[in-house]
Amino acid sequence: MTRKYFGTDGIRGTVGQPPITPDFVLRLAHAVGRVMKMTETRPTVLIGKDTRISGYMLESALESGFNSAGVDVVLLGPLPTPGVAYLTRAQRASLGVVISASHNPFADNGIKFFSAQGTKLSDAWELQVEAALEQAPVWVDSVNLGKARRLDDAAGRYIEFCKSTFANDLTLKGVKIVVDGANGAAYQVAPKVFHELGAEVVAIGCAPDGLNINHRVGATHPQALVDAVKAHGADFGVALDGDADRLQLVDAEGRLFNGDEILYLMVKERLSRGGGIAAKRAGEAVPGVVGTLMTNMAVELALKAKGVELVRAKVGDRYVLEEMEKRGWLLGGEGSGHLLALDKHTTGDGIVSALQVLQACMRSGQTLAELLTDVQLFPQVLLNVRLQPGQDWASNARMRQETDLVQAELGATGRVLIRASGTEPLVRVMVEARDPQQAQACAERIADTLRG
Repeated sequence: MTRKYFGTDGIRGTVGQPPITPDFVLRLAHAVGRVMKMTETRPTVLIGKDTRISGYMLESALESGFNSAGVDVVLLGPLPTPGVAYLTRAQRASLGVVISASHNPFADNGIKFFSAQGTKLSDAWELQVEAALEQAPVWVDSVNLGKARRLDDAAGRYIEFCKSTFANDLTLKGVKIVVDGANGAAYQVAPKVFHELGAEVVAIGCAPDGLNINHRVGATHPQALVDAVKAHGADFGVALDGDADRLQLVDAEGRLFNGDEILYLMVKERLSRGGGIAAKRAGEAVPGVVGTLMTNMAVELALKAKGVELVRAKVGDRYVLEEMEKRGWLLGGEGSGHLLALDKHTTGDGIVSALQVLQACMRSGQTLAELLTDVQLFPQVLLNVRLQPGQDWASNARMRQETDLVQAELGATGRVLIRASGTEPLVRVMVEARDPQQAQACAERIADTLRG
């Protein structure tokens, strides 16, 4: 069965347009509550949010929907998505709910859920909720209504958790860090984490007004971080996105490092101190990490040189996590900055990932650039080709022939990826090669077969 409302990361859309309307969100919470009560008499749900102005409205709708189904609610206020996942587990709650549209502009919002273990929920659970949405509501009587309360110091508890993932024998004293909170959920939390570990912190993107989340700041607009690091003479820059599960890093020279490079650095640091990158090993299985179809080939080759296998999942941290759990591996991530370290947290966490990288730098005494000298990212050329109505690109024999010729030309030091957009009538043609001119020419050759 296909899902009607749920996408790869919960339910998301433009506020005021279905399904992100208060009446639907109330019905959604009621349906989720009914599903929960099939297995639990008196469930408790934690609700956190980012800083969008629509969060107040959707929070109230969720609270009413859950209470009407006999579910208790604990309100956390503005808190990063991974903070909600952590507190759901730490508070022994039945479910965690996040009101956020992540890196999207303020006019969008969304709802996503975490299990009692702080993990994403299954497709089967989402289908069960969608089935409950189609049924008439069953309001509980007054004596069985749920209650709501606020959790004091939710942010402080999450700050302590983040700090606990940084080595006890290390400090950030003497280090100057620019922290960009994207005017989002981590605006209070992130500067405090790095400050309390000893760093001198310069905060930008930490003054939300309900309308400025992700606006020209944060992980999706890293130029603001680059400029601030240079202006303040900082040693590092850390940029998060609106719900703080995504990370971009900048060094003292203003060089930007993406998720592919950060993932490699995390693996290298573990291996250098004899740490494991797998929770379990079957026989003589090769230890590995999970990337995506878009992970840079240079990272794959550098990992291979260290005896580490890279397995590619579909684009999306949900799919990366599924592959990691299947293989019993601890590290994975995407170039966009979604990074997973399952021995530190159950979900992607921008602050925790940044601390793992800073730990590597502090322990080794090396800069980010020095730690990454053995990875020189291959140029990636990405062309979007708009499809004509009814165009069957997948069975284009000319495209397949040209793709085979390009792959043969690139050999083992390049690759081709062709995939349809999930949201627009586009085909994305990506060619990766050591030579940027060769990558551009090869991508154009394949794209031309689709344009004709």
